[in-house]
Amino acid sequence: MKKTKEFLIPFIGLKLGKHHFEYQINNSFFEIFDYNEYQDSNIKVNVVLEKKSTLLELSFKHKGTVNVPCDLTSEDFDLPVKGKMNLIVRFGEEYNNDNEELLILPHGEFEIDIAQYVYEMIVLSVPLRRVHPGIKDGSLKTEALTKLNELIVKEEKKENKQEENIDPRWDKLKQLLTDK
Repeated sequence: MKKTKEFLIPFIGLKLGKHHFEYQINNSFFEIFDYNEYQDSNIKVNVVLEKKSTLLELSFKHKGTVNVPCDLTSEDFDLPVKGKMNLIVRFGEEYNNDNEELLILPHGEFEIDIAQYVYEMIVLSVPLRRVHPGIKDGSLKTEALTKLNELIVKEEKKENKQEENIDPRWDKLKQLLTDK
């Protein structure tokens, strides 16, 4: 993974209080991490860094779209994504990022790289099952769906024909079940 200067926040020169940072994420950001799941992406990330005397509190929020293929039809569509995450940065003897909500930086550090946290937040906000919204409301028209609809109609007709060829003696037996 390459380091990006854009996501380095030098906190040593900041005053105590809240500081706002805004980032526009596209596919070039994901290429840094060798992640190519999305055809296109357009995500706005807001980061609020609250500097206190002994620690830093980072609050991440993102909202935007990623272009992904549908799991059912393989049609590409823009999937809306949004999410938020909090991170507390403390200072200690050595670097430690074992806890996902707590980062310990060694004393003497003067900047923090938030690229990994932004990447994880966005990737984890994309659902595992990606279904085109046109499937839910019935507005999506593709060759695969029309072929599936043709096959479903044929199966229903076959079932109706089988029900018509039932021996009338079975009707008398069915009445025994309902006469209880």
